[in-house]
Amino acid sequence: MASTILDVRDTLAPAPARTARRVPVPALAAGVLAVLEAVGLLATGLTQAGALLSPATRPAAGLLVAGVVVLAGWIVLCAGGGAALIDGAGRRLVVATSSVELLVVTLLGVLAVVAPAPSWLAAAPPLPVLFALAVALPVGKLLLADAPSARRWVLAGPRPRVQRPDPVRRHRVLCTVTLGAIALGLVAVTVLAPADEAVGTPASSVVYQP
Repeated sequence: MASTILDVRDTLAPAPARTARRVPVPALAAGVLAVLEAVGLLATGLTQAGALLSPATRPAAGLLVAGVVVLAGWIVLCAGGGAALIDGAGRRLVVATSSVELLVVTLLGVLAVVAPAPSWLAAAPPLPVLFALAVALPVGKLLLADAPSARRWVLAGPRPRVQRPDPVRRHRVLCTVTLGAIALGLVAVTVLAPADEAVGTPASSVVYQP
């Protein structure tokens, strides 16, 4: 009688463990620079919004909307490209944004040579220093993103997601006690805090002393 023999030795072998990979330094540095650039652009836009919207320097509505859209889009592209490079999803966005930044800075440098500098740059550092600082950022990102270790990092694909248990489910009692303590503290502050007597003082009780 014919019999079939099944070799199960290979089927019982343990599955290879997926170890967490470390981000190489060039990829991490390029990603951090891109994210910091996005934060700097956002901070600059918020700080200059008041001066830009003043009646003396307020631009046309269409130009203002276009500038806000371009700034917001550039912030999102810079931050997204940096996060994608750190995660290993890709480096094209960092390379593309850095190339466009380098082109824009070059055009502005040529324009600064053939045209007079605007008045608001009078208190700023000299134009060669500003140009060098503006060129250093995109060039640095391009060099870091093009490093061999950064290329290998992107070719290996995104990092594996580590499944972690929900801390709320593991420590449900602790979370409940913490929320209860916070609620009791807020109630105690509301009930026991002394009321400000000056709020209810009528205007007739104020004595004028010259």
